[in-house]
Amino acid sequence: MTEAATTPAEPILEPELPIVDPHHHLWDRPAARGADLPPPRHPFEVLTRLSPRYLLDELLADLRRGHNVRATVFVQCGAMYRADGPAHLRPVGETEFVNGVAAMTASGIYGEVRACAGIVGHVDLTQDEGLVAEALERHLQVAPDRFRGIRHSASWDADPAVLGPLHRGAAGLYASDAFRRGFARLAPLGLSFDAWLLEPQIGELTDLARAFPETPIILDHVGTPLGIGAYAGRREERFGVWRDALAELARCPNVVVKVGGLAMPFAGFASFQSRPPASSEQLAAEWRPYVEATIETFGPERCMFESNFPVDLGSCSYDVLWNAFKRLAKGCSADEKAALFSGTATRVYRLALP
Repeated sequence: MTEAATTPAEPILEPELPIVDPHHHLWDRPAARGADLPPPRHPFEVLTRLSPRYLLDELLADLRRGHNVRATVFVQCGAMYRADGPAHLRPVGETEFVNGVAAMTASGIYGEVRACAGIVGHVDLTQDEGLVAEALERHLQVAPDRFRGIRHSASWDADPAVLGPLHRGAAGLYASDAFRRGFARLAPLGLSFDAWLLEPQIGELTDLARAFPETPIILDHVGTPLGIGAYAGRREERFGVWRDALAELARCPNVVVKVGGLAMPFAGFASFQSRPPASSEQLAAEWRPYVEATIETFGPERCMFESNFPVDLGSCSYDVLWNAFKRLAKGCSADEKAALFSGTATRVYRLALP
């Protein structure tokens, strides 16, 4: 198994600052465990082997590393789908599973943290409208106090080497008539939409946001800047293209951004799987251009720092990641920090916290 990024312990910066982590996953992937697995063919395969199991125990261990994490939001990752029954309802199993985890921490026996206080599930919006409507209603039925929306990723690139095992689907998902018919079902139910795509696709999300101004849209991972595959060595060259696309997206008032995901391999930063592991200072230096441009473009009230754990484990530990964000926010006012670290997430995902 590939070695995890076990960054040497660092003092926790601003340990009292309240945090709501708006993006993490839970899963159990037995197929990713074992010493006889073939060598990974893509950096993303490294990540699944670093954390084949990430359930409540593992999440709580990260939440207890010293930062003042008050609550979290779970985001779909294909975990615990139902093994049988109608295909369009199988993703409801993930929401059932996560709602149970949320109920465990809501009991208070694990402390004051409220894990999975908000849940983002999955529905295939390209299905028949009736199936989409039934699936959305079922998610709401199994987690009425926590289900907040769905994520239907559109990530795609002409070079399969960019996404590796995640290369699937086809280009132009968010523009398709079938997708938009399903998407139209979200706003009447008060649901939001999380979007994961790649930097060259940001314009597709802008078109979608303009077509549905009443639907809250959250862009994940600052639009996933690229620096591998066909984009290797071109990250700095593409920075202006990314920044301009983000500025156009920011003209849509119904869009907010999750600031994070830069520890994934897609940007091609030196910190991914570095030995020794990167410090929070190095991470902050690498991520600074993207983080500062995003906050400047959208404003703190439309940005929220995210952990993207356990995926971001490939570059750092949970405590070091939040230290990096705190370094990046050093020049912000108290009100701006409150928005970035907890306020925006609490508002956008409508979290009811003690």
